[in-house]
This record gives sequence, C-alpha cells and structure tokens, in this order.
Amino acid sequence: MPNTKWKQDFFDKVEEITLNDPLSHILGAQVDDEPFVFTYKDTVKMAGHSCPAVSSAYKMTSLALKALYPDSTPVRGNIRVLIKGTVDQLAYGPQSQVFTFITGASGAAGFKGLQGKYSRNDKLRFDEDFSFCTYIFERIDSNEANNKVVQVTYDPSKLTEDPRLGEVMPKVLNGTADAKEREEFTTLWQGKVKQILLSKIEGLFTVEELDDFTWHDKDN
Repeated sequence: MPNTKWKQDFFDKVEEITLNDPLSHILGAQVDDEPFVFTYKDTVKMAGHSCPAVSSAYKMTSLALKALYPDSTPVRGNIRVLIKGTVDQLAYGPQSQVFTFITGASGAAGFKGLQGKYSRNDKLRFDEDFSFCTYIFERIDSNEANNKVVQVTYDPSKLTEDPRLGEVMPKVLNGTADAKEREEFTTLWQGKVKQILLSKIEGLFTVEELDDFTWHDKDN
C-alpha cells in the first residue's frame, strides 16, 4: 500500500502526544496498557492541511495536557474543553476539531458512552463570552470539587511574518502564481507553522492554572 508522502521534514520533529484511552482497551482496539500516540502528521490527516490554526491547536493541547497531568499519562475521555467564543469566531471551529481528535472531548455529536461510562459527548463547548484565543482545559478524572483546570492563551502577534506571504498568497489562491511563487508561498506558510510547533517564542503561548473555574450546566 502507498504511504503518505510529506513535503515538510520538520513534521517529524514535532513532539508526539501520548494518552491512555480505556474505551479503546475495553473494546479490543488496542493491546492492553498501551497508549494512543498522536503525531502532528495524524492531525494534518484529520484536518486535511497544515496551517497556523491546526498547528496552534495541536501545540495548545500538548501544553494543556502536560499541565493537567504533570506526573502521569493523560486519559483520553477524561478531559473537558471550553473555547472562549462561538464556533464561527476566529479559527475556533477548526481548532475544536483538533481538540476533539486528540482529547476525545466532543460536542453533542460525541459518543454517549456504555452503561454510564466512557462518554465523550458534551465535553467540548463554545462560550458566547468571547476572549481572544483563549481555551480552558479541565481534567475530570479526579474529585469534581478538585478538578484541575488550566487556561491556555495564544498570541499569534508574536509570530514573525514575512510581508511576501501576503503578496503571493492571493496569486496562489486565484491560480495566477507561477511555480516559483507557489514554492515561495509554501515555504512562508509552513514557516509560520514551524514557528508555532518548534520555536520557543516568549509569550506565544501562556498556560495558567485556574482555581475558581466552574463548568456550568447548559441551562444555567
């Protein structure tokens, strides 16, 4: 069978995300006690492309899980996500798909569980109280009164951007770019993705623990 041919070598340098998924084990998909390992390449396949929205969501998920599970492997399905905005604001819709793919947290369409266990639905929500590029991740495998919660913020203004990107992008999209311009666009576009995933830019991502967060019921 053919393998996916990747154009960007740096995809292999992106840190993997490892989680345990008890549902996968109990239903026989995986070898017992073995984790799921997600790569950035997996996420690109899910999204169908590599862009700043997809890569930032992947990176934020990684950072959030490290903060929620500093001494153990994260548990897929035991994480809730609140996105501070509606599905049509910013890139919140595509980013939510990355969060769901990795953490299992899903909206109303998610898996409803087996005999009261392993549910994934209603664990990802959008909040009409908008806050720019702000996302809340909650670990729910502990006592509900003491669930650990972290807030991750993303500041894309910290990224370095070549003005040529804005010049060649319209030509690529409308089909008037030549081969050299198409290659230049790809290099600049994926260069931003590489910054997000591999560069340590101060202030690009901020992770802080929240002590007073409450996951309100929908009718509250």
